[in-house]
This record gives sequence, C-alpha cells and structure tokens, in this order.
Amino acid sequence: MSTTNHDDPTGATRRSFLKASSAAAAAAVAVTGTAASAQAPEAQPHPAGRARGADELRVALVGCGGRGTGAAAQALSTSGAVRLVAVADAFEDRLTGCLDYLTEIHGDLVDVPEERRFVGFDAYQRAIDSDVDVVILTTPPGFRPMHFEYAVKKNRHIFMEKPVAVDGPGVRAVLAAADEAKSKNLKVGVGLQRHHDPKYQETVARLRDGAIGDIVFMRCYWNSSGVWTRPREAGMSEMEYQMRNWYYFNWLCGDHIVEQHIHNLDVCNWVKGGPPVMAQGQGGRQVRVGDDTGEIFDHHMVEFTYADGTKMLSQCRHIKGCWSSVSEHAHGSRGTADIGAGRLESSGGWTWRYDKEDVNPYQVEHDVLFAAIRDGKDHNEAELGAHSTMTSVLGRMATYSGRPVSWDEALASDVRLAPTAYAWDGQPPSLPDANGRYPIAVPGVTRVV
Repeated sequence: MSTTNHDDPTGATRRSFLKASSAAAAAAVAVTGTAASAQAPEAQPHPAGRARGADELRVALVGCGGRGTGAAAQALSTSGAVRLVAVADAFEDRLTGCLDYLTEIHGDLVDVPEERRFVGFDAYQRAIDSDVDVVILTTPPGFRPMHFEYAVKKNRHIFMEKPVAVDGPGVRAVLAAADEAKSKNLKVGVGLQRHHDPKYQETVARLRDGAIGDIVFMRCYWNSSGVWTRPREAGMSEMEYQMRNWYYFNWLCGDHIVEQHIHNLDVCNWVKGGPPVMAQGQGGRQVRVGDDTGEIFDHHMVEFTYADGTKMLSQCRHIKGCWSSVSEHAHGSRGTADIGAGRLESSGGWTWRYDKEDVNPYQVEHDVLFAAIRDGKDHNEAELGAHSTMTSVLGRMATYSGRPVSWDEALASDVRLAPTAYAWDGQPPSLPDANGRYPIAVPGVTRVV
C-alpha cells in the first residue's frame, strides 16, 4: 500500500516547507481579525467574472500560517502579472513571518505596506475590501463559511483551502454562497489538489471506465503520528489558546477526520461519482489524555455506504509508533487499485502503472484557477469542496454518536459548532473544567443532529 503523504504545500514535504522560516513553521492559524491600523482602501472591482487577460491580478491572503504562506507562494508563481497586496491574520507574528518569507522568495511581487496589513477578528473584511481581484482563504476551516460568503458578496475570485466548514450549518452556507458565485461567474478553487494531479486523474478515469470491473468495495487511510501542540502561556485568554492550538478544537478544525482525512474521502467520492448516503463507525481517545490535547479523537473507523450499496471503510489515526499510511484503494469485480500509487492489477494477471513524471498539484491547482480568471472560463470547485467536507463531517458524526447517520440528516443538522461571538475575551464553545480537561464526545450520548 502507498504510504506517501500527499498533503504537501510546496512540492517538498510539508515538514521541509515549514522549516523554511520560523513563521511559516506554524500551521495555519485562525484569521478573522481587527484592522491593524488604517482602513483598507475600498476596491473599485472589475465586473464580476469577466476575462482578465494580461491584466495584473491583485491578491489578498487571509490566513498567514504554513498553508497560507504556501498558497500565496504558488499564486505568485502562476503565469502572468500577479501581485500580493494585502494580508490578514489573527496574530501579528504569523503575518510578519509570512511576509518575510514571501518577500525573500518573490521580492517585488509582495507589495504589502503597513496600511494593508490587518490583524484581529475582522481583518478578513479589511483585506477583502482592499482593491484586490483574488482572495486566498487559508485560515482554520471553522472560519471558512463566513470568509467565503463575504468574498463572494464582494465579487472576488477565490481560492479556499479544504475543508470548507466544520458542521452542517457551515456546509449549507458554503453551498448557498457557491450558487451565488456561479451566478456571478466568479472563479473558485478549493484545496483538494488530487483533482489536479495527473496520476490521480488518469487512475480515477480508468476506474470509472471499468478497468477493474464494477467497484464493489473501497478503503482509505490517513494514519500518522499526529501534529504539533503549543503551550498555554501566562496571560493567554482561552480564546487565544484555542486559536493557537486550533487543530484540537472542533469549532476550528472539525477533528482530524475532517481536516486531514478529507483528502482520502474525497478521492473515494470521486471514484463513485458522488458522496455516500450513510455512515456508521467508532472512534475515541487512546493516547490523547492530557490537558493539551483539546477535544478531538485520536482514531476513527467509519463504514460509509453509497447509494448503490457499495461500502467504503475509512480509517484515520494519530498515534505514534503505529502503521502509517495515507492512501486510497478500490476493489473491483476484476481487479484492485492503489489509487495514489497509480497502480491497477487485474485478476487476469495484467498490471498498469502510471509512469509519467509527477507534478506539483498544489501549484497546478493555482495555475488552473488563475488561467480561468484570465480566460473567463468556468471554474467553481466550491460544491466539490462542500460535498467532500460534508462526507468528513458525516464520518465524525457517526463516530461521536456511535449510531448510523444519514447524509440528509447530517446536512440538515442544526448543531452549530461556532462561538456566539468572536473576541479575544469571548468564550469558545468548549471550555476546560477545573482540571484543565475539555469535554469529550461520548458515543451513545453525544448529540450530533
């Protein structure tokens, strides 16, 4: 089985990229903030959706962590005139480190004076309100629906990272904004970069053409050792602590089945031509027992069912010293496929393997988006992003509740994970007890719909 980690922001490994600078070393941090100083100059936008040709495309970055830094670098590497002119983040140190890194590698293409550097909880509005054509949304996913809605309202073309929400209400908001974006002919890219990888494209096309017969079973994995934690510092509010450790709180991350495993679930949906209709599963916390591990599980195992009855087994785990694999597999009536490895094997003895040179799909997804903006061609991946996100959320609902959950009831769920207010002195939806421990989902008890 393939054990390659495909979640790579620059073409090297994610880890090597993040070591490039001290600021880029932090994974994406929450960004929705207060203007740093002067108000952003209100944009005079071009008519929504028109072809931009050789015009310079002005870019705003919302979310200055590792993935945001990588996405901005890739946007600045696309063909044609392009310039980064505004940035936003909840934390000034993330913003400064990001700009230092991007300036080092892209020089004059980074044109972000102090008056277009925005920090705090409404920073995303100030950046999007600037005179920009394209917005890159790379904050933790809990903020994505409101950022996407606002960018569409302001007639901006958009690249947004996956996942695009953390709950049913958020997915519904993204789907509504996706329809509005289509009506305005806005171009929308979503960071499910496997769709722009020729190896995946050709392998999935062969599977859908029947190369191994009818697909009767699928399985996929994101098993790894886990991610970083950051210490609680003296004087840090609970809101800041959670935002600095966003990966461990569901209102920000959605759990690792949503934040990471979405890639593998997305590929399985791609093979099947749509999302599942039902999920049931189990999960829990075996090694995440400290007060620095928030509320997310460290393992999930889910059985998804598609409309034609096909089953897909999904496994994701964050436990050191265990088997690691980031891969997707299909079993057909006439053979099998290791999709990420680009390999098909038939029961009749033949083998096909993708043998062309690999590309950097993170760069290609930006190349495709910016080309569509320049050419005026249709390009809107928001619905794809919403369906793959909802598949991941459906899986979490199944493991947290311990009961079967249908796609329809999950999408219609009124369980909203967002806080009532975004402020540094505000209260996040999950709070620690006297011992510093956060409430954890209990199968059979926790309400998910």
